[in-house]
Order: sequence, then C-alpha cells, then structure tokens
Amino acid sequence: MTTIHPSAFVDPAAHLGDGVEVGPGAIIEAGAVIGEGCKIQARAVISGHVRMGARNTVGHGAILGGDPQDFDFKPGTVSHVEIGDDNIFREYVTIHRGTKEGTSTRVGNNNFLMVGVHLGHNASVGNRVIIANNCLLAGYVAVQDGAVLGGGSVFHQFIRVGRLCMVRGGERFGKDIPPFLIAYGTNLVSGINAVGLRRSGFSSEARMELKRAFRLLYLEGHNLSQALEAAGKISWGPEAQSFFTFVSEAKKRGICWVDRSRLEGIGEEE
Repeated sequence: MTTIHPSAFVDPAAHLGDGVEVGPGAIIEAGAVIGEGCKIQARAVISGHVRMGARNTVGHGAILGGDPQDFDFKPGTVSHVEIGDDNIFREYVTIHRGTKEGTSTRVGNNNFLMVGVHLGHNASVGNRVIIANNCLLAGYVAVQDGAVLGGGSVFHQFIRVGRLCMVRGGERFGKDIPPFLIAYGTNLVSGINAVGLRRSGFSSEARMELKRAFRLLYLEGHNLSQALEAAGKISWGPEAQSFFTFVSEAKKRGICWVDRSRLEGIGEEE
C-alpha cells in the first residue's frame, strides 16, 4: 500500500509503484516514475525527469533530477536521471539530469551515496559503489562497480574511476583512476586495493597477477605506451587484462601516476 503524508505534494501525473512511502513536505513532480517499495523521506524533491526502480531510499532534503549546472544547457531539453534498485541516497544528495537532449545521469543497483554527495550531469555510477559524505562528481564522471570514494573528495569532469578502487578522503582527481588500485593526493596511486579485492572474492593468484600488472605499468621505468606494448606480449588473466584495457582507453584525461617516494611497500600482496 502506498502512503503519502498529508503535507507532501505528489503530482497526479507522477507514477508511484506499490508500497511507496512519501514523507512530510516531499515533492514528486509530474512524470516522475518511482518503483515499488521506495521510501521518499521528508522534504526530498524528485523532478519529473527521474525514473527510479524498486526499494530505493531517498533521504531528507535530497534533490534528484534538477537541471544541470552547465552554461550550454538549454531550457526545455528533455533528459533524465535513471536509477536502478536498492540504492540509498542519504540527506541532501543532489543528482542532476543529463545536459543534452535524450541523455541521462545513471545510477545502477545497490549503491550507497552518503550525506551531501553530488552527481553532476551525465555522470554514471555502476553497482555496489560507496560514495562517502560530501564527494563532488562533475559532469560525465564514470564510477565503475564496487569503487569506494572517501569523504570530501572531488572528481573533475570526464574522468573514470575504475572497478573496486579505493579512493582516500579529502583528495582531488583530474585523471582516470585505473581499476583495483588505491588512489590518494592529487592524481596519485599507491598500489593495489588488496583488502578490497580479498573481500570481493579475488583469489590470491588474481591478486598477485594484479600486483605484477601494477609493477609493469608503474615501476619498471616504462612510459605509458611502452608499458602497454610490454603488457600486450603477456597472457593475462581476466582481471589483469581488464586493468590494461582500462588504461589503454584512458585518452581524454590520462591516468593517475605513482609517487615512488611514497610507495613504502604499498602494492605488496600479503
């Protein structure tokens, strides 16, 4: 049974699934689609450009589907925010819709966006991603499955954050972060995310191979082209191969690099 607080405003042209709960002062505009079992908490705003799956929680004061912060955006543009299932958006999360006609900002399934997270226009978040308080993702940032972004970190437009990365809080990034790594500082990485990979079920063999891939890319004195050429002569397992594929596709911003003086054994597999 859908329940709507008397002080909430839900446009009759919004589409609410069974079992949706709408809290005090919340606003759901015409055209919004809210899947079954979603909880829309007090004073949240969901624009008519949002398409949301099942069992999502939208926290107090969150705003989903607002216009993009883009000088090229034209009023009247039809664009969307597409959200999957079982996500948690905590207090004051903001997600802006796509900036070009027919485009979308996308969030997959089972993600946790904590207080004050911002997703800019056309950003994408995969599945099982954790984004801690006050992270800011600019337009077109793409975060792949299982990444963890520490609180207060900021991400420049168009960059990619690879699968199962661990990003330290309070940092800033303007280059792609390859998958399976730990990132910190300004565009730096320090080794593989060994703890995260173990928790995700990666075998010791896969973790060791990713360690070798990291060394080849960052520690053997190659430039990027040389490292990719050397990697192409080796038969890798699927995880390491996806690591080098990601790196080879990093054309817009380049990739984060390593500060050898701060490695201090990081990247070694226990």
